[in-house]
Amino acid sequence: MNYFSALFLSNSPWLWLILTVIFIVIEVMTFSLTTVWFAGGALVLVFLSFFPIPFRWQILIFAVISFTLLIFTRPFVVKKLRIKSVPMNSDGLIGKKVLVNEKISELEKGSVKVNGVVWSARTSDGSALEAGCECVIEAIEGATLVVSRPK
Repeated sequence: MNYFSALFLSNSPWLWLILTVIFIVIEVMTFSLTTVWFAGGALVLVFLSFFPIPFRWQILIFAVISFTLLIFTRPFVVKKLRIKSVPMNSDGLIGKKVLVNEKISELEKGSVKVNGVVWSARTSDGSALEAGCECVIEAIEGATLVVSRPK
């Protein structure tokens, strides 16, 4: 048994390096910002395992480092990496009054012209609007404007 534990301990840097790579691959596949901290803990153990530290202590050190990184640094990194919603130019169209270009019926979309661009349009309540009628843009769904009669 001493032979196997000595063999294992002499090769433990390789074990920790393999675990580091596995954790990084999992993180790249999921991007959940969870396993990267375990990769950091395993990377530290790659270097610490060159010292004659019993393997059970190596596991304990790995767990302490990994969970400390996870608990104290993950919230900060998640906050910094949060993707912010960037308003689009089309968002400025909501609330704008426009004229119906082509009749909008209950079953078919029509069109409206906004800033020289013709958009397909439908009504929010399913009502019909005749060509030349004034309406207000309520929302944008894909390339279709959702309009309603002005109140």
